[in-house]
Amino acid sequence: MKVIPISSQTFIMKVISLQCEIGSVKGQIMAWMSRAGSWAVWSGATGAVLHQPGAHRGFLLPHQQRCGFRKALKKVEPKKEAEQAELVQKKDMAPQVEPPTPHQPDRSFGRLVKPLVFTVGFTGCSFGGAAIWQYESLKSRVQSYFDEVRTDWLDKLRPQKHGDFRKEINQWWNSLSEGQKYVTGIIATNVLVFCCWRVPSLQRSMLKYFTSNPASKTLCWPMLLSTFSHYSLFHMAANMYVLWSFSSSIVNIMGKEQFLAMYLSAGVISSFVSYVCKTATGRLGPSLGASGAIMTVLAAVCTKMPEAKLAIIFLPMYTFTAGNALKVIIAMDTAGLIMGWRFFDHAAHLGGALFGIWYVLYGHELIWKNREPLVKMWHNLRTRGPGSGGNGSL
Repeated sequence: MKVIPISSQTFIMKVISLQCEIGSVKGQIMAWMSRAGSWAVWSGATGAVLHQPGAHRGFLLPHQQRCGFRKALKKVEPKKEAEQAELVQKKDMAPQVEPPTPHQPDRSFGRLVKPLVFTVGFTGCSFGGAAIWQYESLKSRVQSYFDEVRTDWLDKLRPQKHGDFRKEINQWWNSLSEGQKYVTGIIATNVLVFCCWRVPSLQRSMLKYFTSNPASKTLCWPMLLSTFSHYSLFHMAANMYVLWSFSSSIVNIMGKEQFLAMYLSAGVISSFVSYVCKTATGRLGPSLGASGAIMTVLAAVCTKMPEAKLAIIFLPMYTFTAGNALKVIIAMDTAGLIMGWRFFDHAAHLGGALFGIWYVLYGHELIWKNREPLVKMWHNLRTRGPGSGGNGSL
């Protein structure tokens, strides 16, 4: 192979000529690519599908990216660039979010002022309403005395029906004592509230209004409504059995009007004592049940009749006096309150028991026997009405 010598000038001229040819070919290629890219953009803008003979459909997208159209689509105005930079800066400078801390309920005793006012006001209204109810009952009984005698005489002449279900219910109702009749209404109310707990759509309302909790936003009315609320069937059955057992004794001692006033007031007072103890110890939580009011009934009967014999339903062979039973119950609730037992609301039990003892020893003299001014005022209002004759007599 021969090597033909080429002068440096000739070599430079050939190199320049070759570069020009390469440049012209490169310009033609770029022009063709530009036209293909503009066709792709036009076809994408009009929604048409571009077809080229012998070309694959997926060619246009990577070719468009190489020709710089991707950069044109992502072009951001200076204002948007400044906004994005500011957002990035704020995101970088924002402190890390800490996990939310659990809500701490308010333990301030100032929240108990409203429940205290409600307790005093409701207790006064209960005994005042009971005194007026007793007045109206006596008045109605005197006025309907002869009507009752005539009704009894007609019942004797009327033929008796045998096997009638309504008659059997009436006989059962008439066989109950006066205390059992009035307690039946309380038991029916507790059963109704117990059934409401089983309705899913009422769960939120039941928790709000039928449980007493010093940390709740609703403080006053749950103090009363929780007295008729039970979530457990065993809890309700045990409370209602004790109430039924002591109903005859307590109504014979106090009368139906005074008993009902004491029972309702005991429910509110025991709830308020529970509020105070929960706020003082910080053991906040909901409570429900008639145990506080029933403890008042039990304590009143045991204080009035300390020598009465009592027995446990499951162990009837073992008997003990009512006074000793009351001492044991108070001792157990006191120990539970001191040691922080959470199974029962021992503060409510103690509040109810102490209120029952106080009412039998002092409250009856201070409250019920001083109802005469209220009854006279009500009597004067009643006798001023039309048809009263204005004589001021019963």
